[in-house]
Amino acid sequence: GNMLVVGIGSFLLSFVWRYMLKKKETGEKRTETYELGKTSFIQKILEEPRFCIPLLITLTIIAVAFPFIFSMYQTNIMTTALMYVVLGLGLNIVVGLAGLLDLGYVAFYAVGAYCYALLNHHFGLGFWSVLPIGAVLGFIFGILLGFPVLRLRGDYLAIVTLGFGEIIRLVLENWNEFSFGPSGIANIDRPAFWDFQFSLQNATIYLYFLMIGLTLFTIFVVNRLQNSRIGRAWIALREDEIACQAMGIDKTRTKLTAFALGATWAGMVGVIFAAKTTFINPASFTFLESAMILSIVVLGGMGSILGIIIGALILILLPEYLRVFSDYRMLLFGAIMVIMMVFRPQGIITNIRRRYKFNE
Repeated sequence: GNMLVVGIGSFLLSFVWRYMLKKKETGEKRTETYELGKTSFIQKILEEPRFCIPLLITLTIIAVAFPFIFSMYQTNIMTTALMYVVLGLGLNIVVGLAGLLDLGYVAFYAVGAYCYALLNHHFGLGFWSVLPIGAVLGFIFGILLGFPVLRLRGDYLAIVTLGFGEIIRLVLENWNEFSFGPSGIANIDRPAFWDFQFSLQNATIYLYFLMIGLTLFTIFVVNRLQNSRIGRAWIALREDEIACQAMGIDKTRTKLTAFALGATWAGMVGVIFAAKTTFINPASFTFLESAMILSIVVLGGMGSILGIIIGALILILLPEYLRVFSDYRMLLFGAIMVIMMVFRPQGIITNIRRRYKFNE
């Protein structure tokens, strides 16, 4: 039954992906006035300094005061939402910028989580010692996935990456001597500040501010990457792989860099997830997690940092606050995605391309 759901889900996602990619590839030339008309309301607000600066100040105050105003449950939900923001930004490197459909992104998330769980369980290593190790392992596994799929695109790439994610999950589920199998690993240490151990309430607040910092750092790095030489190479690869090679861009290095850097963020968030829940098992890393992260990228807008932040907050917070309609919330979630595909396929926030005019 689970494999059938995975198969149907990947098949439908591949159709959505091809539709989105076709929209990007066959985009017609528009006049400047038409482009302005297609700009979202949120983008128009952010382009106005008189609105943007007060908005940023307000958001900063809310972010700092949030755990002290709302309950620990609300803070925990917001921490989870911020984790998905970082995961979405990481997958955005692979999918949104490089144009490589990755349906096995949850595998890198699992690698980071089990890295911390196993090192903490067997060797007593702390959170801050393992966090960089999780990032490095994610980077390495990203390269390991990148090599076999260098010549693949579209549906074939989706199938291979989906298989990679399922292989990692099945290994963790069946290798009892290594990963403790379906029973998982419990009593994982929460993050500490040097040797100071926090209470449950203080640990929740500590993780919240840690995720605020990691989210801001991720936004800064992804924005810098997007506007760098490698970022432009990713976009060129996404738009036209043949033209990309003709321009002298190293296709192999460009793809591997996208997979490796995207996986790095998943590895780090995996470590934080294990520290947050203090228990993990393979059931936490199914295909549905990859589908959720990909949905965040598609809903927010491929290549758009702000769009992914909004998409993650909508898709993670909305189901939590609609638990009273638990029988219908997945139906509502699906309806939102279908409506977005029909009326705004480019996502909530489009990634505005820089245009240059040459006068004769």
